[in-house]
Amino acid sequence: MTRCDLSLGFVGLGALGLPMAINLQRAGFGLKVHTRSRRAETNPELEGATQCSSPADASTGVDVLLLCVSDDAAVEQVLFGPDGATSQLGAGSVVLDCSTIAPATAQRCAERLAHQSIHYLDAPVTGGTEGAQRGSLTVLVGGAHELLERVRPILEVIGGSIHHFGGVGRGQQVKAVNQVLVAGSYAAVAEAVALGQRLELPMPQVIDALKNGAAGSWALEHRSTAMLEQTYPLGFRLSLHRKDLGIALDAAKAVQLDLPITTLVEQLELDLINNGHGDEDVSALHRWNQTEQES
Repeated sequence: MTRCDLSLGFVGLGALGLPMAINLQRAGFGLKVHTRSRRAETNPELEGATQCSSPADASTGVDVLLLCVSDDAAVEQVLFGPDGATSQLGAGSVVLDCSTIAPATAQRCAERLAHQSIHYLDAPVTGGTEGAQRGSLTVLVGGAHELLERVRPILEVIGGSIHHFGGVGRGQQVKAVNQVLVAGSYAAVAEAVALGQRLELPMPQVIDALKNGAAGSWALEHRSTAMLEQTYPLGFRLSLHRKDLGIALDAAKAVQLDLPITTLVEQLELDLINNGHGDEDVSALHRWNQTEQES
């Protein structure tokens, strides 16, 4: 299919979902949008998209329904709850789920949808709000290859690279691996910044010197300045990352694998969440180091 052939619904216009939907609107897709708060539906950059009062409304007459919501419960509510999408999705339509959820939840949703001849792909994304705005997200897909090819024109708008890993749930498993890497890299950058500050080094110069060497990482490149300035503009919410680490730790437990670094970072995140920082960016891990220095 080409872009012109596909009509889309989009549910979940958060920090990632809104710029993804805006890029799809700009690309010329027929787009219906819904989000729980309803506020983002009125964003001027979505002019031309149809605002919808419920997931069911956003799913009426569409070929593909995209989801980008917060967690497992939200996905199941959108699909199967009151005014849920399955009350209106037609046979042969595709649910393209860009949320990050447990692999088992993705598989369970796919099985339930199959009873109505509705297809499902899990397609979590990574790349932060910057990637969502630029349309350069990395998309990690699980599900049938022929379905991936059907929705590829959509994914090529929101993603800079698209990767297929097998059946439903495999995309979510790869996203769990990604979040383990994110946990370690953010925590390492936070500690490195704290050490440099304690040593009274010129940290902007230090970061510029190190970011293209062996210590370079996405977190060092994109989040170290926020840590230095002790401002944490939202790229990916700390509370959502802690949720994702729970998924990763459950996956590890299921295969009898200990992840001590990830377990430690999860505890640090829980401490910060309990102290009111759950809605800040993951780079707020630096707050923990600051607290330790000041105590």
